[in-house]
Order: sequence, then C-alpha cells, then structure tokens
Amino acid sequence: MKKIIFGIMKTGTLILFCLLALFVISTKASGGEPSLFGHQVKVVLSGSMDPTFKTGSIILTELVGSDTTFKNGDIITFQQEDRLVTHRIVDVMDVNGNQLFQTKGDNNNAADRDYVQAQHIVGKYTGVTIPILGYVVGFATSKLGSALLLFIPGLLLVLSAGRLIFLAARELEGKKVKETETV
Repeated sequence: MKKIIFGIMKTGTLILFCLLALFVISTKASGGEPSLFGHQVKVVLSGSMDPTFKTGSIILTELVGSDTTFKNGDIITFQQEDRLVTHRIVDVMDVNGNQLFQTKGDNNNAADRDYVQAQHIVGKYTGVTIPILGYVVGFATSKLGSALLLFIPGLLLVLSAGRLIFLAARELEGKKVKETETV
C-alpha cells in the first residue's frame, strides 16, 4: 500500500513539474500570457476582489471577442495604463453608441475612478478559481523559478539513472559471486 501511495505522489509531482514547465515555456515563447482554447490563466496579485478570489489564487478568464457581451455583475479583466486589472462591472453606460463600464473591486470601498471602454477589456472571468496556486505559478515564472524548473528535473533524471546503474552493477556483482562459488 505504501508503494502505491508513493507511486501516486511521485507521478503527481512529475505531472505538476511538467505542467509548470509547459506553462513557463509557453509564457516565455508567447512573450506574454499564453492562451489555450480561448482561455488564459491569471494570477491574482491583490486583495481588491476578496472574498470572490484571494491574493495568490489563479483564475481562468475567457478571451473576449467582438461578439462578447457584458452586463452588471460580470467580472472582467481590462487594461488600465500598463497593467491588467480584474474587477466587477457595477454600471453600464451607453455614450454615443459606445458602451462604457464602471468597475469596482469587491473589497474596495468605492468604484474605480475611470470607466472602461470595451476595447480595453481582454477577458471575462469564467468562475474557475484555484487558491494558492498563483504563488507557485508566480515563482515558476520568475528567473530563479524558471531555472529551478529546468535544473530539478534534470538532476532527478541524473540521480535516477545513477541509481539504476548502481543497482544493475550490484546485481551483476551478485551473479559473479554466485558463479565463482559454484565453480
């Protein structure tokens, strides 16, 4: 039973390392945040949307298209100056045929000062949140984390190969001893 649990844990760790490595590589290759089937993973960096999602969580957002509609209560990710912000829509205005959205973080006392134009919205929250994993993703995408994601699996492969060589040599040694004893 112990072997089965250890095997499951080992396999789970390997899968997690592979997924993190894939995420880091695709992030670096795309020059930003990778998307898969029209969705992106975002790391929650502040507590402005507490308790909907906590700092350090990851959330899944659906990339928006020209046919995406928004209404009060939707949680959107939008470009604000040089950063992305994820807040809830609290008011929708129509100005000269263009929609403007007032947003507010659930944990903030007041609505955001500026209205958001539709062309600045990059994603819509899908309802999927995984707590704490954002800290792991944040570290994995750092320079040190990226280096460790490459180094640790390589080290594990070398150690595993060394162990197999040692076991094979010991087995051969045992066979030689048996052969000399029988002769």
